[in-house]
Amino acid sequence: MAAANYLQSEDQFLCSICLDVFTDPVTTSCGHNFCKNCITEHWNTSNRCLCPICKEGFTTRPGLRVNTFISEMVAQFRQSAQQKASSSSSEQQVSKPGEVPCDVCTGTKLKAELGKTEAEIQQMIQKRRLKIQEIKHSVDLSEEDADREIAEGVQVFTSLKESVERGLNELINTIKEKQKTTEKQAEAFIKELEQEISELMKRSTEVEQVLRSEDHLHLLQSVQSLNIQQPPPTKDWTEVSVRPSSYEGTVVKAVVQLEETLSEEMKKLAESELKRVQQYAVDVSLDPDTAHPDLILSDDGKQVNDSDVRKNLPDNPERFSYCACVLGKQSFSSGRFYFEVQVKGKTNWDLGVVRESINRKGIITLSPENGYWIIWLRNGNEYKAAAGPSVLLSLKSPPQKVGVFVDYEEGLVSFYDVDAAALIYSFTGCSFTEKLFPYFSPGLNYGGKNSSPLIISPVRVN
Repeated sequence: MAAANYLQSEDQFLCSICLDVFTDPVTTSCGHNFCKNCITEHWNTSNRCLCPICKEGFTTRPGLRVNTFISEMVAQFRQSAQQKASSSSSEQQVSKPGEVPCDVCTGTKLKAELGKTEAEIQQMIQKRRLKIQEIKHSVDLSEEDADREIAEGVQVFTSLKESVERGLNELINTIKEKQKTTEKQAEAFIKELEQEISELMKRSTEVEQVLRSEDHLHLLQSVQSLNIQQPPPTKDWTEVSVRPSSYEGTVVKAVVQLEETLSEEMKKLAESELKRVQQYAVDVSLDPDTAHPDLILSDDGKQVNDSDVRKNLPDNPERFSYCACVLGKQSFSSGRFYFEVQVKGKTNWDLGVVRESINRKGIITLSPENGYWIIWLRNGNEYKAAAGPSVLLSLKSPPQKVGVFVDYEEGLVSFYDVDAAALIYSFTGCSFTEKLFPYFSPGLNYGGKNSSPLIISPVRVN
């Protein structure tokens, strides 16, 4: 029973991160306790501020203060543990060398050792239970994401299906209306022609009857009274015709309208997608130890531009010596992250992410094979993705701010035009095995034509 009470008391003071007794215990707003250093380090290396136990998210990092009540309880627990350890040590010293310990002493020692073993086992069990909770929570989050994606997909495709059906019905109705107009015109002409035929047949009958007359006086009188020598008034049908309806462009117009609808849906999807990835925004700053000597970095580490003047800086291993570029201080080896960079007013720039082991000395070949997932601007209007070989990008308008999103486990790097909420390009199926660093190159100054800096901007979710 004593061992059980001891274990129960110790479990109450174990940090779920280091699995040791609390040091400077702090309590999050969700009610869970951690060592202050453990939770701080956990959040420093994580994309989002989440409780490691219940996964509750915090929009801003909570201010942590030591929980004095738990701290005092931990201190009492440690004092009690030290007293027990001291008492156990004293009992062991009672036996003199050469003496055979009694069964009671041996049993006491064995119980103590078993209690320690059981405590270790309980710690292992607790650690694995926490891992099970973490895995189950991850599955729940994944299921929620899947359900949301399915619902959004059903909504979009239902809307598109309705648009297609509506467009098809309008197309069929348009064609039928044209055909109906042609038929009505033809029917009117036919009716008029039949009426004239009827008049002509009537005159023909009259002429035949006169012709059968043997009385010349009667013949003369009939001709004069009926004026049968002249045909009845009729229309000149020489230039009259019914032209088949023209359907050229009808289907094309319907498809164009469908494309406009699809474009609107794509824009809505892009806006929704951008808002989702912006939730993974991280605070990125420039690392001066990696900056090429020609570059000028702002004091806050958020801006960089080329000076055309080389500074005398130490050629440390991290520094780029040939290409005018710089890396972010922050690295990422798991999860998702996102940052935005203002490129307004520039004619040349490179942006993206790179792996830690890239070549930083000499000429650089930008490609995924060499550890670069980059897009760039050249000559003010030439946008390309360094896909090895490069891919020319057709953009409707020059982006003023570019968003960079990475899903490490998914192997995805995507670039967005933030203001237009449009996807610029995605590298998919990537295989990341190293730390990834944000990568920036403001391009050469070109006598002031490209002097505007690249600016790491705070992410604002609309």
